[in-house]
Amino acid sequence: MVSLTINGERHDLDVPDEMPLLWAIRDVVGLTGTKFGCGVAQCGCCTVHVGGDAVRSCVMPVSAVAGKSISTIETLGTPEKLSALQQAWIDEEVPQCGYCQSGQLMAISAFLKEKPHATSDELAAAISNICRCGTYDRIRKAVARVTGHSA
Repeated sequence: MVSLTINGERHDLDVPDEMPLLWAIRDVVGLTGTKFGCGVAQCGCCTVHVGGDAVRSCVMPVSAVAGKSISTIETLGTPEKLSALQQAWIDEEVPQCGYCQSGQLMAISAFLKEKPHATSDELAAAISNICRCGTYDRIRKAVARVTGHSA
C-alpha cells in the first residue's frame, strides 16, 4: 500500500512499490491528461510536478514519491479559467497532434516558477521535452507571451 497525494487529494493505492507513477496516475487514479510516450524518460510526454519539480513519471516508482505533493496537467487551469501559459498556447496555436502538450506545459510551467522571466535561449537550454510535430518556434512564442521576452 502506498499513499500518494495527487492534485491535493490523498490516494491510498494497493500497487507494487516499483510501479511507475505514470501508471498509478492514469490507470489506478484515472487521471488521463498525463501521457505515455517513450517509457524511458526521454520524450517528456509524462512530465508531472513532484514537490514543484518537473519529473518524468514513466520511470519514477511510486515508492519514491510517497508523501510528496504530485500535480498533473489537470491542475494548471480549468476550462473556465486557463493558466496564462495555457492561454498563450492557444493564442500561438502551439498544438499540432497535441500528444506532447501536457508534458510540455508541465515542464515549462515548473521552469517558469523558478525563472519567471526566462529568455527563449534559457528555455531551450532547460527544457528537453520532444515535440514530434516540431512546434518549437510556437512554443517559444507562447513562452515569450508569458515572460515578456521576445522569441
